[in-house]
Amino acid sequence: MKITTDEVKHIADLSRLALDGQALADMGEHLEKVLGYFETLDAADTGSVQPTAHILSAVNVLRDDVAGTPMPREQLLQNAPDSDGESYLVPQVLE
Repeated sequence: MKITTDEVKHIADLSRLALDGQALADMGEHLEKVLGYFETLDAADTGSVQPTAHILSAVNVLRDDVAGTPMPREQLLQNAPDSDGESYLVPQVLE
């Protein structure tokens, strides 16, 4: 598929690229190659291929979220560097 210089300029403007002279010609050739690859893909027969959301048949293997008994606060706070008996105390990071 042939891409005109005006189309390359338009795409460059949309992409916020400042192209001029040889850069416009090079980009046009590059875009033509990319579109050629898409034409090759478009020619492939995919009529018998089922639509998929993912190429792998991966399944979510996470366990169910079940509430358990909470640990006692004293046990949780015993490894804290500093606490007030109710919560962790940390150095102030904002003034």
